Amino acid sequence: MNITLDSTVKNLIPNAKFGIIFYEDITIGNSPQMLKGRIRLFQESLNIDLDEKEMNDIPGITEWRSVFKQTGTDPSRYRPSVEALYRRIKKGQFLDPFNSAVDLNNFFSLKYEIPLGIYDSTKIDGDIYFTIGKEESSYEGLNGREINLKNMIHTKDTSGSFGSPFVDSKRTAISESTTSAVHIIYFKPSMNEEECKEMLDAILKMFTQVHGGTGRVVIIGTDS
Repeated sequence: MNITLDSTVKNLIPNAKFGIIFYEDITIGNSPQMLKGRIRLFQESLNIDLDEKEMNDIPGITEWRSVFKQTGTDPSRYRPSVEALYRRIKKGQFLDPFNSAVDLNNFFSLKYEIPLGIYDSTKIDGDIYFTIGKEESSYEGLNGREINLKNMIHTKDTSGSFGSPFVDSKRTAISESTTSAVHIIYFKPSMNEEECKEMLDAILKMFTQVHGGTGRVVIIGTDS
C-alpha cells in the first residue's frame, strides 16, 4: 500500500506533514478499565484547564483552522475534528467509551491537539492518496450524514474518499472484528520531523500495548 500527496496538497499547504501507522495482528475490544480511568481523568483535567481558555488559545486547533482556510474550507462551518472534541470537553460533555481503538484515537487527538483517523485496512481499496476535494468528492460519514469534501483535505483510495480531519467515513470504519488498521495522524504543520517521529513512536507504543500486534510508521510531507 503506497501513500501519495497530490500536487494540490503540496501547493496549498506548505509544510504539511502526515504520519501513517500500519498495524497488524491487533485485537480491538472494550477499553481496559485502567485505560478508561486514565482517559476520564485526562478529560476532567482538560475541562478545568479549558475553563479560562478559548479555542483560539489551543495551538493545534489554531493551526488546523488555518489549514482549512488555506484549502478553501470555512473552519467555522466545518470544524476540525480536534476542535469538535475540545468544545465537548469544555462544556463538560465527556466522551463515552466506544471501543479501545476509537477511545485511544480520541485520547491522542486531545493530548496532541491534532486530528487523527483510524481505518480498517481490509476496507481500503488499493493505495492511499492525500488530496483536496472536488465538487463531487463526498462520502457517508460516521454521523450518518453525506459529507461534502469540496476544498477539504482528505484521503481517498481506488474506490473513493474515505477519511478527513473533519468526520470519517462509514465505509472504512474499524470494529471489534478489525485485525489490521491504518492510523493517520494530521501533524501540526509547525512540527519538525523529529517531533513528528517522537509522536508517532509514542502513539505506536501505547496502541500496541493495548491491542497487541505490530506496527510500521511512515512520515510523508510536502517535501517528500
